[in-house]
Formats: sequence, structure tokens, C-alpha cells
Amino acid sequence: MESNNSDINSADMPDCGNSDTALKAAYHTLGCKLNFSETSTIGRMLRDRGILTVAEGETPDIVVVNTCSVTEMADKKGRQLIRRISRDFPQATIVVTGCYAQLKPEQVSELPGVAVVLGSNEKLRIGQYLDRWLETHTPQIDVTPPREIRQFMPSCERGDRTRWFLKVQDGCDYFCTYCTIPYARGRSRSGSIADIEAIARRAASEGATEIVITGVNIGEFGADTGESFLELLKRLDAIESVQRYRISSIEPNLLTEEILHWIASESRAFMPHFHIPLQAGSDRVLKLMNRRYDTTLFAERIALIRKLMPDAFIGVDVIAGARGETDEEWRKSMEFIDSLPITRLHVFPYSERPGTAALMIGHTVPAEEKHLRTARLMQISEKKHADFINASIGREVRVLWEAPRSGSKTMHGFTENYIRVEAPLDSDLINKISTVLLTAESISELRE
Repeated sequence: MESNNSDINSADMPDCGNSDTALKAAYHTLGCKLNFSETSTIGRMLRDRGILTVAEGETPDIVVVNTCSVTEMADKKGRQLIRRISRDFPQATIVVTGCYAQLKPEQVSELPGVAVVLGSNEKLRIGQYLDRWLETHTPQIDVTPPREIRQFMPSCERGDRTRWFLKVQDGCDYFCTYCTIPYARGRSRSGSIADIEAIARRAASEGATEIVITGVNIGEFGADTGESFLELLKRLDAIESVQRYRISSIEPNLLTEEILHWIASESRAFMPHFHIPLQAGSDRVLKLMNRRYDTTLFAERIALIRKLMPDAFIGVDVIAGARGETDEEWRKSMEFIDSLPITRLHVFPYSERPGTAALMIGHTVPAEEKHLRTARLMQISEKKHADFINASIGREVRVLWEAPRSGSKTMHGFTENYIRVEAPLDSDLINKISTVLLTAESISELRE
């Protein structure tokens, strides 16, 4: 894949070509699919520079941690992981990047074992910072202020999965009151359709059967380049060797009727699988959040998907106990969510994020009540998901089988509408699509 890393001279890197003396790196990713894609790209870049990926049981010389900061719990998990790595591998060089590193670089740099801290704009230039560290053993900390981040850095990688993740957009201009992502990722920016198409074709030549379109706010694709998200989808759909595409999380106001009609009636390879953030089922709370839609628009989008693609998987993000969510607004929200013909909820208890505008909203929800609301939403989710699964039993479906873990006697794959299916291992079917009859025994728990 293109690494957009032309300013790095591989000749500057210490000679790592001998496998007996080559440096070895381990990789840890927290958070979203976009982070996963970028970590895989970092791994490929370092392998291209002669740094091997550590095998199970080996001791790494370098550990790269790509962090998340969407909640305080995400920050905590990042700190815990870094401390554990430092204890387990005290001689390793720890490189920390991602949203937590962007937002709190000083805090990250003080964690044990951390030698390199890179912000969102620097993560895909990791090579030059490792060069400097290996040559000088001087801590490297480089974080570009979010307003100065202008460059789009592409990534498209498989990692250890069958599905590939293609980054088409980065950053966000929405500035929802509860969210730190614009500060962690910078303003919205896109690749060009021509460049992204070339990257997807290269992935196809390397065996990509399914590609997931990722970004921070992918529906904003092209707003800075004069192109459009639908135009991008059509160009990708024309790459016939890619048999499946999925669209990752997309804002309901940006998932247009035109896009939905095209996927349902004209697309060759885009799957009936949608992940749409709602965040709250109350118009008043949505306004406090500075969301760009209301419940009417959201319900209309869900209804249109069900009309055009009755068997589509529809995942929905919801925040439980946000500031301003009074008991009355919570009741409205729960009733609205329960009324939607969706497949599954992804529920997050509201987390206070320093520096966000939400802190100026007066009403707060006690922690115990947030947990109760989270539990109630999870009950709704489990019921809806069970109904969706039960309605699918007895149907013939097409499953793309994924590579199993080493030593596994079973394999799993996903249907077009994202039902996870398990079967006895058949190595000839890995990364291929076959038709199977769905049974209660073959359907396994969905893990995204």
C-alpha cells in the first residue's frame, strides 16, 4: 500500500536485514476500525524497513500502541496497556500514537517505557522518529495542533483478518458537544477518488475479497476536494475482483436517500449492512449534542433501509446518560429506540471529556443511573438482535470465510448482512464465498 512516507530515507535505518539480528516489533490497537487499518499500515511500513513482526512467545524490541480516547475508559485502558507492556518487556522501545497521544502527549510521555509519542499527523511517519530514537536514544515527542493538520494519509490493510480496511477520509468538522475527535484527528480531509481507487485495486491484486470503507466521518468524503461519497462508492464498485464492500459508521444525514437507492438497486458489491450513530432518541438532547439531524430524519432513514433492503443489518450507536438527558428525555429516547426496526445497539455510557462544550450543560446523570440506562438499552439490543437472527434461520446465505486462529479446528465467516457463522475448518474455503444453510447451531455470537 501507499504509505505517503516519501520524506523517510530507508537508508538511514540501521541494517535489519539479517533475521538473526533484525529488530522485532509488536503492535497493539485500541478503538475503531480506522485505528486498526492504520496500525496495519504502520506494521507494513516497518516490515518494509527490515523490522520483523514478533512471533508468539518472542520478545519485541519495539512495541507500537495505537490508542483511542473516545471515553475516559479508553484513556485508562491505554495507560494500563502501556504499563503492562513496560513491565513485561522493560527493554523494549514503546511507541505510542493515536488519539490519546494526540490529546495528552505529556501525560503519555511520562508513562514508563515510553520513548516515542506521535500525534495523528505523525503516526504514518513513524520510521523517521524510530531512526532518531535508535541513533540518539533521545525521547521523541511530536504532535501537530489539530487546526494545522491538513494532509490526508491513506491506509488500506488486512492485518491478520480476511477483510481489508480502506481509509478514505480523516478528521471531522462536526464538533459535537460531547466529542474530542476533531481535536484528536483534526479537520475533515479526504483522499482523491483516483488515489483511493488505485489503492483498492492494489489490495484486490493482493487478494482482497472484502473491503470495509473507513474514516472518521466518511459521509463528509469529498467536501474538501469537490468530489462526492457516492461517486467514490460507484468507482470502487467497478473493481470487479473485489466481491464485497461494507460501509463503516456513517452519519444519518450523510447516508442520503440517493446512496441507499443506489446500493439497493444498482450496486454490485456493497452489502446490506449499515452502522449509523443515533446517540440519543430525544430531539432536545440531540440539539444539546449539536447533532445535525433529528429523530424524524433518523426514523425515515431506517424505514427506507428496511423498505429497500428488508434483511439489512442495522447497527446503531447510543450514548446513555448524556448531560441534559433528564428522566423525561430518557423515557422519550428509550421509547423511540425501542420502536426502530434495527438489528443491534452499540451502547456507551456518557463519559466526561475535558475541554468539550458538553461540560457547560447543566443537568448531569449520576453514574449509577447511567449504568441502569446502559443495561436497559442492552436489553433492548439483545432482544432486537435475537429477533433478527431467528428470522434468518432456515435461509440459504452466502458466507465469506475468514482465516482462523492458529490451531483452531473451526472457521467463521459473515453473511452479506453480517451474521457470524461458524463451521468445521476447511482450508480450501478461506477467503472464499460459499452458500450455506443457516441453522441455530451454525450462527455464533456477533463480535465486531
